[in-house]
Amino acid sequence: MIPVNEFRNIATEQNPRFRVLKPWWDVFSEYLCIAMLMIGVFGCTVQLTQEKISCLPDRISGTSHEDIDCNHLRQPRLNQSPWEHAITKQIAQNVVEVFGRKNDLDIHQYIFINSFCYERAVHWYGKFFPYLVVIHTMIFMVASSFWFKFPGTSSKIELFVTILGKCFDSPWTTRAISELSEDRQEEQTVTWRKNNAQRPSAVECPDGEVKSAIFIRTMSVVSNTGKNALESEPATSVLDKKEGEQAKALFEKVRKFRTHVEEADLLYIMYILQTSLKVLKFAIITIYSVALVPNIEIVVTCIVPPHLTGFSVFCCNHNKAHLFSKLAYCYICFVGVYGLLCIYSLYWLFHRPLKVYSFEQVRLETGINDIPDVKNDFAFLLHLSDQYDALYSKRFAVFLSEVSESRLGQVNLNLEWPIKKLRTRLSRNASNRLELHLFMLPGLPDTVFELQEVESLKLEVISNVTIPATVIQLIALQELSLIHCPAKLQLAAFTHLRDNLKVLRITFESLEQLPMWMYTLQSLEELHLSGPLTSELSRSTMLDTLRELKNLRVLMIHSKLTKIPSSVADVAGHLLKLRVHNSGGKLQAFSSLRKLVNLATLELMACELERLPSAMFSLANLQELDLKENRLTTVEEILSLQHCRRLNTLRLWHNSIAYMPEDISKLRSLETLDLSWNKIRRLPPRLCYCTRLRLLDLSHNQLTSLPPEIGILQSLWHFSVAYNSLEVLPDELFSCKRLRTLDLGNNSIALLSARVGNLAHLVTLELKGNRLESLPMEIADCSFLKLTGLIVEDSLLDTLPSDVKHRMSER
Repeated sequence: MIPVNEFRNIATEQNPRFRVLKPWWDVFSEYLCIAMLMIGVFGCTVQLTQEKISCLPDRISGTSHEDIDCNHLRQPRLNQSPWEHAITKQIAQNVVEVFGRKNDLDIHQYIFINSFCYERAVHWYGKFFPYLVVIHTMIFMVASSFWFKFPGTSSKIELFVTILGKCFDSPWTTRAISELSEDRQEEQTVTWRKNNAQRPSAVECPDGEVKSAIFIRTMSVVSNTGKNALESEPATSVLDKKEGEQAKALFEKVRKFRTHVEEADLLYIMYILQTSLKVLKFAIITIYSVALVPNIEIVVTCIVPPHLTGFSVFCCNHNKAHLFSKLAYCYICFVGVYGLLCIYSLYWLFHRPLKVYSFEQVRLETGINDIPDVKNDFAFLLHLSDQYDALYSKRFAVFLSEVSESRLGQVNLNLEWPIKKLRTRLSRNASNRLELHLFMLPGLPDTVFELQEVESLKLEVISNVTIPATVIQLIALQELSLIHCPAKLQLAAFTHLRDNLKVLRITFESLEQLPMWMYTLQSLEELHLSGPLTSELSRSTMLDTLRELKNLRVLMIHSKLTKIPSSVADVAGHLLKLRVHNSGGKLQAFSSLRKLVNLATLELMACELERLPSAMFSLANLQELDLKENRLTTVEEILSLQHCRRLNTLRLWHNSIAYMPEDISKLRSLETLDLSWNKIRRLPPRLCYCTRLRLLDLSHNQLTSLPPEIGILQSLWHFSVAYNSLEVLPDELFSCKRLRTLDLGNNSIALLSARVGNLAHLVTLELKGNRLESLPMEIADCSFLKLTGLIVEDSLLDTLPSDVKHRMSER
């Protein structure tokens, strides 16, 4: 006989992992199949090991014989041959019973008669009943497990069961359920009140007052009042690096599996079809079995041609009929129960919404509120696993949560970035602050906040950043840069940055990425914004009130504006520097500039300006004006700048100015004038009456000569006329004895005057790119000019005597 455990292996598809997708009625049906299969196998065994039928001849003689009992047990068979019909009729008229007679038949004739009568007289259902049981049971088993083998469904089931088991056993699952849920429940959104002058930071908690608060775009501050601000969690005690990587891979597998499986409902349809097939099979088996079980008779009459043995009628005993009859009724009962389970399965399939799975209960139990509901085949698989054990879906749900994935990423990140590795990334930035620059990380390591010496934190292309309360450990932090890095703050971190942060640099791609907490940083002194601040529909500047930035001194905006933001007027009383880099967009409205009465530095770059804006002429305290990369061709309005009595720096570089008006001489307080990268052909002599000039840059123009009045600029320290068309230098130039830097490179100068030796303070002299054939010996009289400060071709250096070169190199 076949061992029972082999039946079990067949019923469970030889893969015990699939048990999680077998609801209780399928499991019970498997045992019923095993029982039915054992009935069939037992019947087949009995059929093969015992005699099937035993027959004795019925001698027909005169009337002296009593009636025999053989034929009243069954009716004559239909479709009998003529000779069988005649003998049957004769038996019915005169039947005798013979006792103790010898029939003179040998053993071979009995064997033949037994076989002949078994095939001709015994009903087919009685003969093939055990085989029918085995065949039907095997069909039931195949129908039950067909979706485990069908190529379109088996791959999904195999992958789901594998992922489900790994999620169930993952150490991160227990970690997330036990601790992540607590943190999630404590988080609350924070809203802001606009135009709230009473409190420096308009923070409202989302309770009953939410209805009266204005929720600004996105959550940018979350509360963490339930935990100590200094409390940190040792990542090494949670997971090791290998387990963390495995859990990270599980998140990725779950995400891809969900995307693939939620697109179709093939598994659901296949399960319905195979269950419907089992119900149909159950109906057919029940109907014909109930109808044919009475045909399993113990005693049967067999009609045999007389010429074979001399006897025409044999009375046969079907040895297994009684056993088969009882097994048949038992089999019908098992099939009936099996069918009821299949009907219940169909009821379950159509009565419940199995194509949608809600994790509402799991969200309530674990507190992980971002677990999404799933649909189609993914939902159906989870419903099936719930019938086995609801704990599977609960633990599996952890890997559907983005919050859980974020926390896991944080743990892995802490392991990947220890303090020693972070210290190697420290460097000094342009502001001479000790800066930590993190680029394209999956998150912000908690170990960052253990580097107490950090003065500037620069985060670039980092998603899902939440600055925790532990930022208060960075007691030296004064500068924060967020480059394409939307950041949220925990409430304690917000309070710390509000009171201590001095410089904030933000580069963003959309207004939604602009953090609203920046508008309440009371200690902020510099704000740098780079990104779209203009709505494409209204074309109006979308920058909220800056009223709470009471210490803001510097505001730099890199965007495409149509007008100066009106919110700039909120800080007009204390704003000292305003830079607008408009990226080639035309800036048209400047009315807000008039309100910046204390503005000292104004930079309007790439604003497509064609003339000097009149609004800037009212800035009485203006000291520096930079109009780089505009479309200025003339500056006739420059006379109006004399109202800016403190103006000492004027930069009109990278424009298309063809000439400078004589009125520039009215700007007597100018100390720096940068006219480089223009198209100036002639320098107005009256320019030299700006006697306070210390830096004059005329490089990259079209000058062919310099006016003799250049010698009036006795305060000049830096003078550059590189990349022009000068052929001769006026001797008066060499009377500017305070010159330290003289840049004459890339001109057409053929001779350098010996009066160059009068420039005793000269430190840098560039002559490269001219037509000089030699250098004057008097160049050695420039006592501060070293050989390294003399920028000329090597061939010109060779014209100097060796003692001159030696003396210059030793300075």
